[in-house]
Amino acid sequence: MEKQLVIFELAGEQFGIEIAVVESIVKLQEITKVPQMPDYMEGITNLRGTVLPVIDLEKRFGTPVHEHTRDTRIVVVNIGSLKMGMIVSAVSEVLTIDDSLIEPAPALVTTVNSRFITGIARVENRLIILLDLHLVLSQEEREKASAMASY
Repeated sequence: MEKQLVIFELAGEQFGIEIAVVESIVKLQEITKVPQMPDYMEGITNLRGTVLPVIDLEKRFGTPVHEHTRDTRIVVVNIGSLKMGMIVSAVSEVLTIDDSLIEPAPALVTTVNSRFITGIARVENRLIILLDLHLVLSQEEREKASAMASY
């Protein structure tokens, strides 16, 4: 079986998420801070008339935070009933990979909290870390993000 993945970069590493959860990819736009939210919850933005909560994945994963560049993007995803944006360093491609190229996440500590990782895809000479977006935010954090969108 094959998976279609959106590949993006964070902290110099490549990550993949299933294309089915991705609604769109947009250039970084103005984000309004919301008081008393965790630091990785950047705030909210107006996306085509919808208030969208936005998180910074580098901050969420505790990796070194890089300056935003012209390649920085907001990946708009649907996690259950929550629509939110995730700031990533760059989006590189959509890739179709065979399940046989995916290995379980190694037990060793990676740059990202390993509970978010569903596996590692070996594609040619590179490794792509596969994320489960349902695990990136806890239920409580998703509720906070939802509350942010209602500001």
